[in-house]
Amino acid sequence: MSLLAFFLFTLVVFSSTSCSAVGFQHPHRYIQKKTMLELASKIGINYGRQGNNLPSPYQSINFIKLIKAGHVKLYDADPESLTLLSQTNLYVTIAVPTHQITSLSANQTTAEDWVKTNILPYYPQTQIRFVLVGNEILSVKDRNITGNVVPAMRKIVNSLRAHGIHNIKVGTPLAMDSLRSTFPPSNSTFRGDIALPLMLPLLKFLNGTNSYFFINLQPYFRWSRNPNHTTLDFALFQGNSTYTDPHTGLVYHNLVDQMLDSVIFAMTKLGYPYIRIAISETGWPNSGDIDEIGANVFNAATYNRNLIKKMTATPPIGTPARPGSPIPTFVFSLFNENKKPGSGTQRHWGILHPDGTPIYDIDFTGQKPLTGFNPLPKPTNNVPYKGQVWCVPVEGANETELEEALRMACARSNTTCAALVPGRECYEPVSVYWHASYALNSYWAQFRSQNVQCYFNGLAHETTTNPGNDRCKFPSVTL
Repeated sequence: MSLLAFFLFTLVVFSSTSCSAVGFQHPHRYIQKKTMLELASKIGINYGRQGNNLPSPYQSINFIKLIKAGHVKLYDADPESLTLLSQTNLYVTIAVPTHQITSLSANQTTAEDWVKTNILPYYPQTQIRFVLVGNEILSVKDRNITGNVVPAMRKIVNSLRAHGIHNIKVGTPLAMDSLRSTFPPSNSTFRGDIALPLMLPLLKFLNGTNSYFFINLQPYFRWSRNPNHTTLDFALFQGNSTYTDPHTGLVYHNLVDQMLDSVIFAMTKLGYPYIRIAISETGWPNSGDIDEIGANVFNAATYNRNLIKKMTATPPIGTPARPGSPIPTFVFSLFNENKKPGSGTQRHWGILHPDGTPIYDIDFTGQKPLTGFNPLPKPTNNVPYKGQVWCVPVEGANETELEEALRMACARSNTTCAALVPGRECYEPVSVYWHASYALNSYWAQFRSQNVQCYFNGLAHETTTNPGNDRCKFPSVTL
C-alpha cells in the first residue's frame, strides 16, 4: 500500500471513529443513539439447550432473571420460551436454523410464513430485537447456504416491514474464520474466497438496514493455540501489557479489542467503515480436556467479569478504532451443555449448573466491584500438562450404553480389543465395565490423531491415573 493510499485509508477509519464517539455518522447512516445504548447496556446471555440434564424453559428463564441479564439469545424460536419471555423485561434474540436458509431465500411466501409463525404471535409483548439467520455458516462448507443467507435475510426484513415492524434487526453471526488475517488489526482482510461473493453483499445489506455485524468472538481459542504469542493476562483484560499497531499507532490493552478492530478494518477495506458491531457469542471455558490449557473456573470468571465491566461502562468505552461506540454483547453461555460434540471445552462454557447454582459468581449489570466477589479456586492448568493420559468411563456410566460403546470400539479395528480375547492379558475380570474401560481407552489412543475425542456421548473422560494393572497394560497418550 502506498503512503498516500494508507493515509486515505487511515483517514476513513478515524473519520468513522470520531463520528462514533459523538453518536453521529454519515448522513445516510443516522444512528438512534438511545436505542444503541439501551441494547448495549443490557448484557445478554446465550441460552443453548444441547444437554440431557438441563432445566425447563420456565426454570431457565427464571435463572436468567436472577443473574440480571438484560437480553437472552435463543438458538431457535422455541414457542414455549417466547411465550414465557413475554412476561419479562428481557430483550430477546431468536434464530433461523441454518438448514432453513435455502428455503427462506427462495420464496418470499416462505419467509412470510416464518415471520407469521415465529414473530407475530409473540411480538411486541416479547421484546424481540434481533433475528439471526444461521450460525457460523462458513463452518457448514455448503455454497448453497453461504450464497443464500443474504437473500434469506432480505426476505425476512421485507416481511417484517410489511407488518410495520422496524425495530427488529436481522443479521448472521460469523466467526473469526471469516478473516484471512487479523494481526495487526490494521492488516485485517476478509478471506479471498468469501470477500466478494458473501461479505460484500452482506455488508451492503447490513448498511442498508442499519443492522449489526454479528461476530462470535472467543479469545480463549486465539490464546490457547499460541500462548507464547499472547499473554494470558492480555486475553483476560488483566495486567498492564499493551500492543501498538505499527501502522495506525492504536494502542491495545486486551485481545477482545484487537479482534473487534480486525473486523472493523476488514469492513473498511470493502468500503463499509460505519457498520455497527455486536458480539453474538463470547466467553471462556470453565473446564476441558487435560490438554486444553487455561480452561478453568478462575479464568472463566475473570474473563466474563472484566468483559461485562468493560461493556457496561458509562459512557461506552468502545475500541481503539471506535472509542465511545456501544457494543451489544452476549456471554456464552447459560449452562454447560453435556451433549455438545467435540473436545471437553465445548461442553464447559456455562455460568450456571443445571440446578441454577452458579459455577462462579457474576454480575451482569456490571455494578458490583471486581473486588466484591468471593475468592476463586486457584488455576492448575494455565501451563500445558506434560505426561501420560488415559480415557476411562465416567462414574455411574449406564451399563447398557457402555456395552454398545464397547461393541463399537472393537468393531473398527482388529487390534483395538485384541487384549480382551479370552485367555489374553486383559480378559479378566469379565465385566462390561472393565472390558469397556479397556476398549474405549484403546480406541481413543489408537484414533486420537484422527480427531476421536474421549467422550463417547458422555460415557468417558480423560484421566492422568493409570487404569491398568501389572498384567493388563492400558495404552496411553503422552502429552
